[in-house]
Amino acid sequence: MIQEAVKYDVFQAIADPTRRNVLKLLASSDRPISNISEHFAISRTAVVKHLKILEQAELVSAQKKGREKIYTLHSERLKEIEDWVQYFHLFWDNKLAQLQNLVEDN
Repeated sequence: MIQEAVKYDVFQAIADPTRRNVLKLLASSDRPISNISEHFAISRTAVVKHLKILEQAELVSAQKKGREKIYTLHSERLKEIEDWVQYFHLFWDNKLAQLQNLVEDN
């Protein structure tokens, strides 16, 4: 039986703190796997698994240079999260304004 590859979305990809930290690292510069791995107390194999999930969510891409893969962040993909959070930001602004009115009226 052939298993289909799981396609991760942006929300699933950032759900893990290790992957969020990988994204933070890549925000400052493109990095090879060896450099990324140095920042974590997990095996290089585990880091590669996290990077694959980030690739499937199209948050990072890899380019082979010599014997290393260099990973690059695609921060524009995080816009989906920003849009989602923005919706709730508007919700809370409204609730806080209602609370302020309630408190000031009393």
